[in-house]
Amino acid sequence: MTSAVRSEQRERTAELHGFREVQRLAYECAEAVAAQLKPGITEREAARMQRDWLHGRGVRDWFHLPFAWFGDRTAFTNFKVPLQFFPTNRRLEPGMPFILDMAPVYKGCTADIGYSGCLGLNPVHDKLLSDLEAHRELLLREVRERRPLREIYEDVERLMVRQGYANRHRAYPFGVIAHKIDRVKERRWSPHVFGFGTQALKGLAGDALHGHREGWSPLWSPYKFSDHPPQPGLWAVEPHLGFRGTGAKFEEILVVTDSRDPEQSAFWLDDDLPHVRRWAEEKTS
Repeated sequence: MTSAVRSEQRERTAELHGFREVQRLAYECAEAVAAQLKPGITEREAARMQRDWLHGRGVRDWFHLPFAWFGDRTAFTNFKVPLQFFPTNRRLEPGMPFILDMAPVYKGCTADIGYSGCLGLNPVHDKLLSDLEAHRELLLREVRERRPLREIYEDVERLMVRQGYANRHRAYPFGVIAHKIDRVKERRWSPHVFGFGTQALKGLAGDALHGHREGWSPLWSPYKFSDHPPQPGLWAVEPHLGFRGTGAKFEEILVVTDSRDPEQSAFWLDDDLPHVRRWAEEKTS
């Protein structure tokens, strides 16, 4: 192995460490805020709690500001326009599912995570969370097979239908199940546009322009522009299940490389996350 190759590997390892650090910070925030939720809290208050918690730990920029969805809004019931995604005055009630979603930028690295929980017991929500495990496995397996993103999307949707669920990530803009993320230049002042950080949006727009020239897209959707193999880089992936007004998802970083080794060609950035630990505990209980 040449010194140049070793240097490149060290640089890549250090960069992945930065993204893993911010992703863990975001999930730590989600768990801390979830533990403080109680009846009567609004989505806007829960979103502010996430923002304040991360701001207190050094976050000054965002891919997007925090979201919170309660009750049937976790399944995007009757969502028609993008403004409906923003936090509202919907109040949390006992037995109600919730999703906390945040995308902080920390030390130039971005994470975009989704955390699903419930205020008390809800068997339907528990089943949704358990059934998400199969989607994490399918996504990794088919990305390693270098299947076109559009085909993988369709396979995820077919699995949801077999499980008896509705595909709720179709409600997102462009129906995306994932999008690319990258490093973001750190600035003293980082403005936002409609809740999205301008520096991160510039990066995504640059990827879109670059990808358009080369025949790929930074958005993983069910449409023709995603009809290409996985592009190397970091992808924030979020399969989202819905069932009769209850929704659940996870969102985490999938690393795609140009390695010929299947196990190194794609891997989840971190397996020590709340939903993964939950599945492991279910197998031992």
